[in-house]
Amino acid sequence: MLTTSSSTMLGKYGRQILRRLASKSWEHTRQRKKPAGAGNRVLTDAREVFEFNAWDHVQWDEEQELAAQAAVAKNSTSKMETEQKERFQTDAPKFWDSFYGIHDNGFFKDRHWLFTEFPELAPLAADPVEQQPRSIFELGCGVGNTILPLLQYCSEPQLKVFGCDFSARAIEILRSQPQFDEKRCEVFVMDATLDHWQVPFEENSQDIIVMIFVLSAIEPKKMQRVLDNCYRYLRPGGMLLFRDYGRYDLAQLRFKSGKCMEDNFYVRGDGTMVYFFTEDELRGMMTQAGLQEEQLIVDRRLQVNRSRGLKMYRVWIQTKFRKPL
Repeated sequence: MLTTSSSTMLGKYGRQILRRLASKSWEHTRQRKKPAGAGNRVLTDAREVFEFNAWDHVQWDEEQELAAQAAVAKNSTSKMETEQKERFQTDAPKFWDSFYGIHDNGFFKDRHWLFTEFPELAPLAADPVEQQPRSIFELGCGVGNTILPLLQYCSEPQLKVFGCDFSARAIEILRSQPQFDEKRCEVFVMDATLDHWQVPFEENSQDIIVMIFVLSAIEPKKMQRVLDNCYRYLRPGGMLLFRDYGRYDLAQLRFKSGKCMEDNFYVRGDGTMVYFFTEDELRGMMTQAGLQEEQLIVDRRLQVNRSRGLKMYRVWIQTKFRKPL
């Protein structure tokens, strides 16, 4: 297995792939190009806010922070009854199957930012002599928005990709995709909140575990158990790559009263659940699991609808934590 960071082992071929992917993520906006990834455009003049579709590294002032707190306090004052909560938690697989049955593979878009934000996933050097075996496991793989790019761009003969999801329908859709390669990838249905995972690999075996907008869908009291199991299956030196919703994201502020199950944990109109994290919460859980922090950033972004004059503030949290050697 890999013993050093993948980002230092990309080789010429891996860097070419990164450049090719980056070139695909440019969008034309008002006769200028802007990268679709984070960290490239900062708003310095409020009068220019509607000049582009998105702005990075947006700083909130005290008034905006207080307004967000007030919105959350309002929509979370009335908590859902215990009987209702238990129904959504018990029937979670049904709600996710229904979600994927409606949206099929069209809801989640290709993650053009995947290899830019997480170069650890990028293809390694093309020379077989330079390559080492890699094993990557995605928890909550959905219909393959991470797995399929991995299979498409990473041609390493010794790469093995695993994926699991709560939804049997999602796994069915993923297996039906033309890019899916059962020789290099194995996907299965699993409830990640169980004490003991039923997985086709050994403990201490995975180079990378990926969780992208997954932990937020899990009942808060079960989150630590999930991260403890991630630690168990990562090899020493392996890395957990994570991205999810941050506190006061637009999606949280838009919830109506009666949708709050517990503080910062809501049920959507389609029955699926979502939690909104703070940095300290994630750092605490990851550290308690035994992982060491390498990156923890809050991605605050302003998206605008220029035709309607709307401002939409998004908040995501991205982390990289490593299992000690």
